[in-house]
Amino acid sequence: MSTEEKQQEATNETNVSKNVTENPPKKDVTSDAPAGDKAPSKDQNAKPQGRDASWKARRNPRRARRGGRRNDRARSEFDQKIISIRRVTRVMAGGRRFSFSVSMVIGNKKGKVGVGVGKATDTQLAIEKAARNARKNLIEVPLNKYQNIPHDVHAKFASSEVMIMPAPGRGLVAGSSVRTVLELAGVKDVTAKIFSRSKNKLNNARAAIEALKMLKA
Repeated sequence: MSTEEKQQEATNETNVSKNVTENPPKKDVTSDAPAGDKAPSKDQNAKPQGRDASWKARRNPRRARRGGRRNDRARSEFDQKIISIRRVTRVMAGGRRFSFSVSMVIGNKKGKVGVGVGKATDTQLAIEKAARNARKNLIEVPLNKYQNIPHDVHAKFASSEVMIMPAPGRGLVAGSSVRTVLELAGVKDVTAKIFSRSKNKLNNARAAIEALKMLKA
């Protein structure tokens, strides 16, 4: 063997040893494992871990609660309508105090109607108070099967004066808050007339309530 062939053979052995050290052979996991064991597999029904688990745990209960609230919440039999809302300013030693006054009419359009007033520093709270006050002041209006009133009535409350008359076939002819009271009471085919020049909607509504109280079946 010549000198050149010996040098070439030594070079090849060096390259083979380098490849072995840099890229060691991979171990066969399945061959080393016992015969009775299987490789771990992902279970599709397994609960998610980490971030996904906390997100799903928060999300699902909320959906259930929201659905329950919507089903449990019963709609009130009374319709309500605000006829006036005022911001009231009261001057105190330390400055001005603001509050809200709400006048509301509620009714079931089947003969029951009421007027209430609520006062509070928050608008929503004042509306709730007005609704509760109107429920306490409900009256029963005597109506026939056609939801008409039996006769004319005339009433006065403070400076407001109202007259309500049956008018078959004409529908509901009324203005201001008197119309709101008659609509929520369920009265049909009537004509209402406000004789006073009062622009106070609360007094006009209360005058209409006083007139409906005078009806006799």
